[in-house]
Amino acid sequence: MMTPPAADDDLVSAGQWLESNGALVEQWLKQHASFDLRRRVQDAVAAPTSRRASTTPDLFQRWLVGSHPPVLRPRQDLESMEESELFMELIRDVANELDIDVLCHKILRNVSLLTRADRGSLFLTRGDGDDKYLVAKLFDVRHDTSLEEAVKLARTEDLRIPFGVGIAGTVAKNKILINISDAYNDPRFSSDVDLKTGYKTNSILCMPICNYEGEVIGVAQIINKTNDSQEFTPHDVEVFRRYLTFCGIGIQNAQLFEVSVLEYKRNQILLNLARSIFEEQNNLECLVTKIMREAQDLLKCERCAVYLMDLDCGEANHLERIVERPGRIIRRHAPLNRVESGSVTAEDMRESGLRAPCSFTTIFELRDDGTKTLVSRPSSFDLQCSTLAQIASYAASTGQILNIGDVRTWLNEQHSEGDAESARTILCMPIINGQRTLIGVAQLINKDNGAPFTDCDVSLFEAFAIFCGLGIHNTQMYENACKLMAKQKVALECLSYHATASNDATDKLIKEEVPSAENYNLYSFTFIDFELSDEDTCKATIRMFLECNLVQQFHIPYEVLCRWILSVKKNYRPVKYHNWRHALNVAQTMFAMFKTGKMERFMSDLEMLGLLVACLCHDLDHRGTNNAFQTKTESPLAILYSTSTMEHHHFDQCVMILNTDSNNIFQALSTDDYRRVMKLVETAILSTDLAMYFKKRNKFLELIDNGEFDWQSDDKKELLSGMMMTACDVSAIAKPWDVQHRVAKLVADEFFDQGDMEKMQLKEQPIAMMDRERKDELPQMQVGFIDVICLPLYRVLSETFPWVKPLYQGTLENRKNWQDLAEKVEMGLTWIDHDTIDKPVEAFADTEETKDIELTVQTLHTTPACQQLPPLGHKLKRNKHKLCCIL
Repeated sequence: MMTPPAADDDLVSAGQWLESNGALVEQWLKQHASFDLRRRVQDAVAAPTSRRASTTPDLFQRWLVGSHPPVLRPRQDLESMEESELFMELIRDVANELDIDVLCHKILRNVSLLTRADRGSLFLTRGDGDDKYLVAKLFDVRHDTSLEEAVKLARTEDLRIPFGVGIAGTVAKNKILINISDAYNDPRFSSDVDLKTGYKTNSILCMPICNYEGEVIGVAQIINKTNDSQEFTPHDVEVFRRYLTFCGIGIQNAQLFEVSVLEYKRNQILLNLARSIFEEQNNLECLVTKIMREAQDLLKCERCAVYLMDLDCGEANHLERIVERPGRIIRRHAPLNRVESGSVTAEDMRESGLRAPCSFTTIFELRDDGTKTLVSRPSSFDLQCSTLAQIASYAASTGQILNIGDVRTWLNEQHSEGDAESARTILCMPIINGQRTLIGVAQLINKDNGAPFTDCDVSLFEAFAIFCGLGIHNTQMYENACKLMAKQKVALECLSYHATASNDATDKLIKEEVPSAENYNLYSFTFIDFELSDEDTCKATIRMFLECNLVQQFHIPYEVLCRWILSVKKNYRPVKYHNWRHALNVAQTMFAMFKTGKMERFMSDLEMLGLLVACLCHDLDHRGTNNAFQTKTESPLAILYSTSTMEHHHFDQCVMILNTDSNNIFQALSTDDYRRVMKLVETAILSTDLAMYFKKRNKFLELIDNGEFDWQSDDKKELLSGMMMTACDVSAIAKPWDVQHRVAKLVADEFFDQGDMEKMQLKEQPIAMMDRERKDELPQMQVGFIDVICLPLYRVLSETFPWVKPLYQGTLENRKNWQDLAEKVEMGLTWIDHDTIDKPVEAFADTEETKDIELTVQTLHTTPACQQLPPLGHKLKRNKHKLCCIL
């Protein structure tokens, strides 16, 4: 052995001596070095030489290689510290420990040191609900017991204590501490361990260990004082309690880290499988086939199937997500439970299917050694007749992993006909996607060796089901990404055209005086907007809100209301009919129905607010083309919404405006009222799709025929609101004849423009009402529109709510006029289109002279009502007995 270096020896020779005598240096540091020197050595070793990006890889590596941190300093040094300093030192000792075995060992050694206890045991909680129990993590650990000895002893004993049994079980169940001075006089104490080891237990201090949520995650127990005391003092109890408070956090962190490490290992095993699975991004069938083939190959089973539920990628719930406010708690699927066939019967499966049947939309089956994939879309009848589908349905409805070891016995013979006849063993696993939503069930049938599926099989199959869910979710996300790209195009188009109202325009409107409702004739069903300026249309809208007392009732700031109305107006395009003035007319009809039609007695103030907002916003950003045109041209809107395309977009635009700065007129509403009014606006706007009207009309008529008079339930109120929206949307048909005729020309001209685009872009012949070449058929089409849609609706409304009868009477009168025009066209009379309606000239009979009769005929191509075009047309020369009708 080399001699120690002299004082003038250089650092190199000193280092060589230390390296050559490592064991001696370690012994000296442990037994003789001062606390200050050991702290300096520890800090020098632990100090980083460069900035580290993350400690996570080091933590995993330390776990994987099995290395442990340095051993605690000698007991004599700790015993020489003051209690507060010792307490903090022992807390630091466990603060950063992530190895659960090392941590528990340190805790027991340290509490023994703090309380002068002879030995201690630590139990951890296992199980869920009423099946919780304690397992001995470390047992009978003394201050000088090594970690290896403690772990070995705990594994040998393999103690399992149910909650409520014995001293430790009672502490865990009741979350109380127990301090016993004479263990043998306590009936909860078991002397079995003492008899086995020859050790006598006198005093016991047992206390629960809780996590930060207050749940019991373990129990610590110390036995016998090492000093002359015969029991643990109140001071010992307080020190024990304080130290275990910190230990609870440490144990929970270590358990979480242990779970993370196990997941890390499993993920390494499945990484190659994941790579191959996620190569399929846009083909669901190929993706599921790959997953089934890998599972079948690895788990050695004969057949594999995946039952998928409705895979709607978000469109059906799109609007519901829009109206949800931030902070909503998302419902997560509960963790999966493993159920053996012995704990659930086929009768349980049948009853569950009757209570909550699962409708699988697609079934993938892998047969014939993985070479053939069968894809089917079963009906509800098919699912009811399939035993395998019923078993999968049970797993889906209960969220349980179902492992059936003997299918025939489990099904009690009579159920084993059909597709389950050849099944011997079945393993069913619910499939959860990335958002923890149940999307289907994976099913394995028959192990190749004929044995039941083992726990290892279940664990591995569970991992496969996770990847299956993630893969399907990935495919859904791909489809959503395509939709988002389409939505981005729509948004960019809207943003380039629309903007919120300017401050100057808002300030100007605020300062303007708003005339009375009578001045605008707002209470009348014969309201006309032709003579109103754009400024007056906004004032009229404000007046409707004021007359309904909505501004005061819902604390709507007047400035916000003005800005919102101007923004809504600005977000309407200047198309020929579906523009801001149409929205104003629809809202005014709703207002008249509330006030003059007395419908307000059936609606709450919040519902009146929602319906007025829906009327004003129901055609936002209308492009002058209908849903069918969007579908035919495969527009971005059609990609976003496959049904009620434009109506979904109108509502989206409504939400966008409300979310714009200083435009939210609902800002003072409570969370519940906000949710209700947004849902009402959504359903009301969607109700303006005539396809929705036809779906709901029969149900509405059935209620009326049954004498329904109570409209206060949610479903009936929604139905009534939808019918009112349709009645308001088509109310131009009930206006005075000169107004109705003028509006009809605007509608027809907008339709003809779409027909022209269909001819040019799609090379298709448009339907009659959009074909400019068939404009003379418009009167007859108007009669059909009235007979099919307007009159049935207005008739039933006026019979049930007599105060809205003017709508029915106006429609009847206009039907007569349109029928008269239709008959004249059918007789061969020419329909001459003017902006004003002249009395028809019944006939012109030419005289005996041969003078030609010359008439100017205007086409149906017009501009909005505020503009008047000079006659555009051609001259017709008639001879003999030609007839002409001037309109």
